[in-house]
Amino acid sequence: MKRLNLLCCCVASLLLLGTAEEVEDASEPTKRDRSHLESTLKLNEDKPADDFSGVLQRLRKIYHSSIKPLEQSYRYNELRQHEITDGEITSKPMVLFLGPWSVGKSSMINYLLGLDDTPYQLYTGAEPTTSEFTVIMHGPKLKTIEGIVMAADSARSFSPLEKFGQNFLEKLIGIEVPHKLLERVTFVDTPGIIENRKQQERGYPFNDVCQWFIDRADLIFVVFDPTKLDVGLELEMLFRQLKGRESQIRIILNKADSLATQELMRVYGALFWSLAPLINVTEPPRVYVSSFWPHEYHPDTHKDLFLKEEISLLEDLNQVIENRMENKIAFIRQHAIRVRIHALLVDRYLQTYKDKMTFFSDGELVFRDIVEDPDKFFIFKSILAKTNVSKFDLPNREAYKDFFGINPITSFKLLSQQCSYMGGCFLEKIEKAITRELPDLLGSIGLGKKPNVLSCDITGCGENPKNRYKKP
Repeated sequence: MKRLNLLCCCVASLLLLGTAEEVEDASEPTKRDRSHLESTLKLNEDKPADDFSGVLQRLRKIYHSSIKPLEQSYRYNELRQHEITDGEITSKPMVLFLGPWSVGKSSMINYLLGLDDTPYQLYTGAEPTTSEFTVIMHGPKLKTIEGIVMAADSARSFSPLEKFGQNFLEKLIGIEVPHKLLERVTFVDTPGIIENRKQQERGYPFNDVCQWFIDRADLIFVVFDPTKLDVGLELEMLFRQLKGRESQIRIILNKADSLATQELMRVYGALFWSLAPLINVTEPPRVYVSSFWPHEYHPDTHKDLFLKEEISLLEDLNQVIENRMENKIAFIRQHAIRVRIHALLVDRYLQTYKDKMTFFSDGELVFRDIVEDPDKFFIFKSILAKTNVSKFDLPNREAYKDFFGINPITSFKLLSQQCSYMGGCFLEKIEKAITRELPDLLGSIGLGKKPNVLSCDITGCGENPKNRYKKP
């Protein structure tokens, strides 16, 4: 009888042990197949990356010789707080992740890079977990870089961030990961937006820092989940900062497989309703619906739809990577156009001031009248009439009140005086860069020419001035 009882106990223990193992196995979700991700992003290709060193050398020369002199002379950086460095010109495409807290931004980065269950993975959780601006970039080994080190390194593109103060640099962190995708792109994870938190509580100008990254991002993922669709003041301010960058925004409804079909349709409609007043475009924004994490989709959900949406988003990401040089040249050209317009406006303000000044005039009162009502003196209309400038590219009139409050008008020179025999005229050089040099550089890539032969030794970089007195 004792042997029978002992046998029954052993059998019961084995059954309980087997049931516990089955429960444990059932509780652990299965991993999703990553083959579509690797094929779409071309992570399995062993071909060497294109050598664009010659194009970058040429681009740097054009910027330093044709754009930067006018930019510095008229202090454009103080108008838009945007100074381009060599590190920014040579940097990889940047993908920026924005959105409310705990919507899956860090989980999405872990999924794209396959970092889950590795020492490299970003910390995730249901509570607000990311309190820093985290830059994930390529490196030979896993390495964490403090914000003060990133800002001090002039070779990187993050040195201008030092202007936001030491409190922010303590909230900036870089992580180097040896991953093939990061050889071609850099990810930036941002702190989640918490609507009941005031800007002062962060200890640094959060919106200004976001604007810095937005201005430099090649692709912007704005992530939501079904539980965080309300738009508060901080998120509304963020979308105002995204104005003009609509073509680079991708709105993502994450964690979509947690909803039934009818609930998903309602959430999708609610997200559109919340975002409609914030995105000023004629066509509704494209919303990608899926679940970006490594686990399998929940059963009885639209797996095929979610997979197609994910592949579509990955194709957008890959397109940005493939067009990185074209986007870089176009970005520098757009910057040059803005610098040129700013210089023309300052020149017009200065010329109007000189015309209105008499021997008995009070210079401060005369210029205050001009700044307060520039339309009375046709400042902006004269720029549109005499130059090839679109009215949609003109900066805000109010911005120049602050600009001239810091920079006295008498500290500038007229454009006609910004010429020298050896260096040429600043305005002519930047117009040549906008109309000829940068389009030619862009066309050389599009025509499939070898970019590594576009060095200054072969093409020249406009450094030898034309002798205007030499007979042809």
